[in-house]
Amino acid sequence: MSTQKEKRQLLNPEIIHKISNINLAARLVAEGFISGRHKSVYHGFSLEFAEHREYVFGDDLKHIDWKVYSKTDKHYIKLYEEETSIKAYLLVDISNSMGYQSENNISKLDYSRYLAAALAYIIIKQQDQVGLVTFAEQIKDFIPPRSTVSHLRNIMAVLQNTTASSLTQLPETLHIAAERIKRRGLIIIFSDLLDHVQEVILGLRHFKNKQHDLIVFHVLDEQERNFDFQHLAHFEDLETKEKILVDPKSIKKEYLNTFNEFIQKYKQSCGEAGIDYVPITTSVPFDFALMSYLSMRQKLG
Repeated sequence: MSTQKEKRQLLNPEIIHKISNINLAARLVAEGFISGRHKSVYHGFSLEFAEHREYVFGDDLKHIDWKVYSKTDKHYIKLYEEETSIKAYLLVDISNSMGYQSENNISKLDYSRYLAAALAYIIIKQQDQVGLVTFAEQIKDFIPPRSTVSHLRNIMAVLQNTTASSLTQLPETLHIAAERIKRRGLIIIFSDLLDHVQEVILGLRHFKNKQHDLIVFHVLDEQERNFDFQHLAHFEDLETKEKILVDPKSIKKEYLNTFNEFIQKYKQSCGEAGIDYVPITTSVPFDFALMSYLSMRQKLG
């Protein structure tokens, strides 16, 4: 019988990264997470849909629940079973900046791939539907949600072969994805969000305006957060390939002030928009990443 210590080691990103098959890695992360003390919160990833929604112009009047109207004096549409099933979309940023990794850490993209794969496994295990969108300058892969095992294999195959490429056009791509996803669902985004904050927030709000439930995993490397570089070095923009010679110690204070302001803007803006914002670094074990979200979701409950 495996111990909690063994499970903790198994769920470390570096160990998972050594497994060449992402399907196996996803199963190990997901099953390690839902076993033991995590079992009771396993269903926390379900999206709780109400049995009714408020009437909007254009809805068929025959679906209005008049009993609810008699009690509330408001018009609500009764949702049928096929309308209340959960559809989740995993949106994975594959732009060049996601390929960054500092020493002893995996890349932001690899971390996002494993976390997305584990969530796909969990969602389908719950007999809900999950789809996948990969994007950079534009949408690369768009796999509509389904709940079959063969569909899960398709998602794993795409994630297995995904590499960081192209420039970031995050705000524009979010708007396009929001328009393509027609039916209300659970949207889970994995990105470093390295773009103009206010424009990205407008893209995220586009999903909220369409009544989606939205979770943003802000995936970063520890060095991006701490800037603990010690020696004079050339720093390269992974997207433009521009290089600049920098003395890290001389700019660390200014960098951290700017970066913390960047994080705070996302945290505040997402909170105001009703978006679950989950900052996470690539050194954090995957079960902690999942638990940090579930704990927040249960508190907001």
